[in-house]
Amino acid sequence: MQHTEREYILFCDESVRDGPFYSNFYGGVLTGASHFEPVSGRLNALKNKLNLHAEVKWQKVTATYLSKYTNLIDSFFDELAAGHAKVRIMFRQNARKARNLTPTQVGQSFYILYYEFIKHAFGFAHMPAYTTPVHLRLYFDQFPDTGEQIARFRGFILALNKSREFQSTNLRIRAEDFTEVRSHDHVLLQCLDIVLGAMAFRLNDLHKRKPPGKRYRGSRTRAKDKLYNHIRGRIRMLRPNFNIGISTGGEPATHWTAPYRHWAFVPRDHEFDLSMTKRRK
Repeated sequence: MQHTEREYILFCDESVRDGPFYSNFYGGVLTGASHFEPVSGRLNALKNKLNLHAEVKWQKVTATYLSKYTNLIDSFFDELAAGHAKVRIMFRQNARKARNLTPTQVGQSFYILYYEFIKHAFGFAHMPAYTTPVHLRLYFDQFPDTGEQIARFRGFILALNKSREFQSTNLRIRAEDFTEVRSHDHVLLQCLDIVLGAMAFRLNDLHKRKPPGKRYRGSRTRAKDKLYNHIRGRIRMLRPNFNIGISTGGEPATHWTAPYRHWAFVPRDHEFDLSMTKRRK
């Protein structure tokens, strides 16, 4: 992504607030304003060619549509490899339980974690500094919560303008740049949903599930597992040592420059509960 943009566009989504092993999945896809329409146009054209006229999303993956979803995801990762966009995924391992949280922190944990994701996941502190303000537009998949909670969250996001990370690089979020959107209208958000869903699916061992009373997995589960493995292969083309359950390593500058990164969020004050891991005693 060239350092010539005057505006960046960040699509954000969340998934699986409470999984058996991993929870609070957040995802974002960032693109420069100059790349937004060309990238979206190429992906939408491919969707039409594949006769994927409805919204694509992880929950719709079936054996029938597997090859079409694979083609679309390949094109999405081609855009990442070309530097036209970048993806970040954040999640929390249930076994790492935060301690000494106030009732307010517990009640607002979904939005507190979302705020941390926006502030840190893309490494804005490591982007080259601009001499004049450059704007960040935030498009969130529709929130399921009340207007009051969303308004409070919006206030926290706009307060990032006063943070050291944003001021040092001249990055700014205007009031009108915080927007809820329908994923149906944005192909980048749809592709993000597939990647985010695949990570939650695998980390929570849903690829192992079998229908009650059956010896084998269902066809939809097998199709999702195949798509996850294909996505993992594409990630490893970008990051050869990719490990789904841990934070992506590398120099601090790669927090901004890397096309794909994972962040396994760990609370500063936490305890490890072995009984909540996949390898229980």
